[in-house]
Amino acid sequence: MSVQPPTTAPPPAPDAPPPESRSRLGLHIFLPALLILVVVRLLTVVLAGGPAKPKLPGGATGATNTRFDGALLSPLRAAPPLSTLRNYQGQPVNLTSYRGKAVFLTFLYTHCPDVCPLIASHLHTVLAELGSRAHKVQLIAVSVDPRGDTPGAVAAFLHQHELTGQMQYLIGSGTQLAPVWKEWYVGSSRDIGKPDLVSHSALVYGISASGKLTTIYAANFAPSQIVHDVAPLLAS
Repeated sequence: MSVQPPTTAPPPAPDAPPPESRSRLGLHIFLPALLILVVVRLLTVVLAGGPAKPKLPGGATGATNTRFDGALLSPLRAAPPLSTLRNYQGQPVNLTSYRGKAVFLTFLYTHCPDVCPLIASHLHTVLAELGSRAHKVQLIAVSVDPRGDTPGAVAAFLHQHELTGQMQYLIGSGTQLAPVWKEWYVGSSRDIGKPDLVSHSALVYGISASGKLTTIYAANFAPSQIVHDVAPLLAS
């Protein structure tokens, strides 16, 4: 009986990384992409009324509705006030001043590398697509970075995204901002490993002409969604 010699795998090419290195490299590329996919999927489920629901202002919950392209919040309640904050120019801002307009409010920080510039860019597109109707809309951003959102940084951010004079950007100390974050259920915390980055809730809220918190949009919303919802918000 003949004995077959044991088979051996051919040696790797001289320039190829060892199998363990290739495995780690694949995970390094794959895991961030998977994380992004999971986060976007989770947010989609939430806004579609799925089982995982975050806390929303006024105890509202997301739900689909044919009248709006954004998710309709229920029950409809007055939007939490912002009267304790001032904009980057030091002027007080109150939501009641914008009754009769459709207000879109979000939470940003000027040094954000990804989602905040995306939201700002899409909101600029909304105003451009509205054209002559843009004066019926008010954009508001609330800072989630008391340290980094200085008046100069905010002015530069608004200029970069062509929103100067079109968006009220509210800033303040941590003590001033924390109660607003709490009322809007917005988490804001620094990344310990990268202190220049801030983890925070990235949603856009639609407030009706009567001051009711009405709709909610994911950070990757299509500008056409908000353009569509301006009319029903003005009529609400």
